[in-house]
Amino acid sequence: MKESGVGGLEAPRVSPQLQLDAVKPSQLAAAAASAAAPRALSSSVVATEPKTGSDTTTKWNTKNLAQRLGADFLGAASAAVLVAPIISIIDRSIMENASGRRPLVESLKASFRTLFRTPHRIILSKPFALIFALYGGTYLTANTLDTATSATHNLPATHITSGTAKFAASSAANIGICIYKDQVFVRLFGPVGVAARPVALPSYALFAARDCLTIFASFNVPPLLGPVLARSRIVGDRFQRYVSGHTLAQFAAPAAVQLASTPLHLWGLDVYNRPGVMGWRERWAVVRKNWAVSTAARICRIVPAFGVGGVVNYKVRRGLMEKLV
Repeated sequence: MKESGVGGLEAPRVSPQLQLDAVKPSQLAAAAASAAAPRALSSSVVATEPKTGSDTTTKWNTKNLAQRLGADFLGAASAAVLVAPIISIIDRSIMENASGRRPLVESLKASFRTLFRTPHRIILSKPFALIFALYGGTYLTANTLDTATSATHNLPATHITSGTAKFAASSAANIGICIYKDQVFVRLFGPVGVAARPVALPSYALFAARDCLTIFASFNVPPLLGPVLARSRIVGDRFQRYVSGHTLAQFAAPAAVQLASTPLHLWGLDVYNRPGVMGWRERWAVVRKNWAVSTAARICRIVPAFGVGGVVNYKVRRGLMEKLV
């Protein structure tokens, strides 16, 4: 037997003590945090669970909804009544020039002479009523869609959309009324001595494509292009004191798109005026001949229609909406 201790007896073994001095405070803190993590995680999971009976539905902004719809109507009507006299005159001149009834300049002079001497003959005419219905209906559709969006998504009453829904709704309203308007105009101001006949389907398709381009440039482009122009160096701060980026885009976009939409318009008119022509070269010769003068006329037409009209509609509606907030 191995001797140790006192009197040859073996000393009792003592268990080694924990060396707490070797443990760092940071290690203790980490161990405490890891021990508390499951409890905190479980409490956070419980907190994120929806309580039974809680209100999870989206709120609607229906404050002064009837008055807001009235503001939509007043904005659209103000724009339409302002632009209808000029547009009805320009549309008539384009139709008469394309049909060969009268040159464009001569038709413009005669119509403006009537407007200044006997304005009631223009204001109470069928062309004026059709143009008022066309642009009043188009602006009213766009305005009511903005109001519906602001109501269902709990947005401010002055909110303006620029997505696919607005393009589809505005195009449907504009194309539907415009096709009827064009059908009446080509019969009123078509070739002399030719009996009125139904408008062919290709003409309807070309008019629809023309209007889709115009609607996209008039309603969807300005809300997107306006902020870009405001931030760019193209429009200086001094210039923006008088004309905002949105206003500039509202004038520029509809006017620029006429370079592409005017040939569609002239082609559709030629299909109606010359139904016997089959070759596209003959039709393109007529379109190319009238492209420049008709594009200038349609730019002069579209600037009041979706430029002046768009700004008037926007400002009248926004001014009324701000009073209802």
